[in-house]
Amino acid sequence: MVNITDSGGKHAPQEMEQFLPGDGLAGNTKYKIQPRKDAEQAALNQTDYDPFADRQNEHPTTDSETLTHLLKASLGTGILSMPIAFMYSGIIMGIFATIVTAFICTHCSYILVKCGHKLYYKTRRSQMSFAEIAEVSFQNGPKWCRGFAPVAKFSILFGLFLTYFGTCSVYTVIVAKNFEQVLNHWTGTEVSLRMLISCLLIPLILLSWIPNLKYLAPVSMIANVFMGLGLGITFYYLVQDLPSIETRNYFQMSTLPAFFSITIFAMEAIGVVMPLENNMENPRHFLGICGVLSQGMSGVTLIYMFLGFLGYLRYGEGTEESITLNLPVHEWPAQAVKVLIALAVFCTFGLQFYVCLEIVWDSIKEKCTKRPILVNYVLRTVLVTAAVVLAVSVPTIAPFMGLIGAFCFSILGLIFPVFIEMVTHWDTGFGAYNWIVWKNIVIFLCGIAALVFGSNSAIADIMKLYSDDTSAAPVAGGIS
Repeated sequence: MVNITDSGGKHAPQEMEQFLPGDGLAGNTKYKIQPRKDAEQAALNQTDYDPFADRQNEHPTTDSETLTHLLKASLGTGILSMPIAFMYSGIIMGIFATIVTAFICTHCSYILVKCGHKLYYKTRRSQMSFAEIAEVSFQNGPKWCRGFAPVAKFSILFGLFLTYFGTCSVYTVIVAKNFEQVLNHWTGTEVSLRMLISCLLIPLILLSWIPNLKYLAPVSMIANVFMGLGLGITFYYLVQDLPSIETRNYFQMSTLPAFFSITIFAMEAIGVVMPLENNMENPRHFLGICGVLSQGMSGVTLIYMFLGFLGYLRYGEGTEESITLNLPVHEWPAQAVKVLIALAVFCTFGLQFYVCLEIVWDSIKEKCTKRPILVNYVLRTVLVTAAVVLAVSVPTIAPFMGLIGAFCFSILGLIFPVFIEMVTHWDTGFGAYNWIVWKNIVIFLCGIAALVFGSNSAIADIMKLYSDDTSAAPVAGGIS
């Protein structure tokens, strides 16, 4: 820690002074022990700068609108793979493992936002993206890590864009695939998948033209309704003729890594956390025990847990990669599930696309001062067209994006937040007995395990795809 000498004027408080503040008596400073204040509140008391009051959003989102977006970001197609995840873990172990996984993912999002709030006060900035938080934390961290600031920013931007742009392409394929199955069933004729993907181009462009998250909130609400109806019908099938719980495995340790591989990448939504926080009318409401993040992830965890539990209990060892494949294909409620989920994924496209748009637009907006609105909408159109063209060219892109998702989400969602928290708190300490360090070591090891096992699973899917021409491309379980 750098020592700052006092030349008679005001000086920055030393670490000991923060713990043992003086009583202000000239020449005879007394110290009394008192609890250390929260870093954010202490910074607010020492300066008149309030980043949340200084933030200027033309169309801020309310708490409920932010919660809607968060639910939609976390309730992706990965939830349909939870029953097979429970088959890998065992029906009892799956409950506890789901809670642990959700806690880790939520905590990583929490510490990212918390570090962002601390850096707002430290740098007098009102908002920052995920990549900017990493860059600023490294710049203000210990000397040995300051040179890595540009690398950290670029790595996060590249990883987020690659993952979410690929997710947009996968979502296009998923929507077209579901409609293809329904049309083939009811018309009795083979409909070209590539043609259906191409037909989605114009609707997706119109969806991408929604200007901001404020106006995108109703679309996310509609997506939640569609997904809720689809899951409701699915639950109806699952509760029919349930066997005894004693017929299922309680604990399955040998395939437990496969459970974490599916669940982490299904729940992970680290890329949308900072865009949501940056657009909030009351950013402080995002954190806290009853904050937007805790509310959203608590609800998501319960839904994931119930679907996984009932799905495995109902179908046992016959559970498919996506629970919709277990539903009776010739019954109209099962067909309705496919349509509803396809519509939910279509509406979710806009939220996933917003991450890609924000990354590219932030890098070029300073050069587009003459007609920024026109350039922005041209950029939206070009990005959507590129995603659809990729989907048309490679309709079997899902396994490849599973590999990219396993690689990027484990690093971005688990490993990077740990490093950001470490360098952000480097000068203020890591708590009693360095508990922050030990906690982050555990999360880091979880991230490495997710990286290894998730990548192995995705590579196995790719090998299966090309070794068996008759097998269909698996659902992108690693894309949430």
